Amino acid sequence: MLIEMKIKGLVVDPISKMPIVVLEDLNSDKMLPIWIGIFEANAIALKIEDVTTPRPMTHDLIKNIFDELNITVDRIVVNDVRDNTFYAIIHCNQGGKNLIIDSRPSDAIALSLRTKAPIFVEEDVVEKAQSLKFDENLEDSEKLKKWLETLKPEDFGKYKM
Repeated sequence: MLIEMKIKGLVVDPISKMPIVVLEDLNSDKMLPIWIGIFEANAIALKIEDVTTPRPMTHDLIKNIFDELNITVDRIVVNDVRDNTFYAIIHCNQGGKNLIIDSRPSDAIALSLRTKAPIFVEEDVVEKAQSLKFDENLEDSEKLKKWLETLKPEDFGKYKM
């Protein structure tokens, strides 16, 4: 079963200093943190903050190519997690032909922001993520959950790179 989510925001893991994109279930209080790279976080942050760049960035380029080829992005789906690594697929359509493209979740999310495509997560991915053993520095997932629950709206403000 697919759960529709939205981006709650970008935060920096206080221990590892790595960016985290936090997805939030539209219909419940479930959240899914996904650790991402700095460049992908920047691509997401630029769009969230509606910053225009003088030249197209990588995800803008992909959107431009899709537009030229009449490819629409129907949705992105975070569809698996294995060995603490999340996987995603991008569901596209070109002239009635369905295309499914393998992707990292961070790239899929950055593209979804540019194409206004909805973000979904497989229910079992959310369940698996609840029990993931992340970086050893994050003593346990309970500590992470408590930290995420205590985030205030201002913690999701301007994302500093």
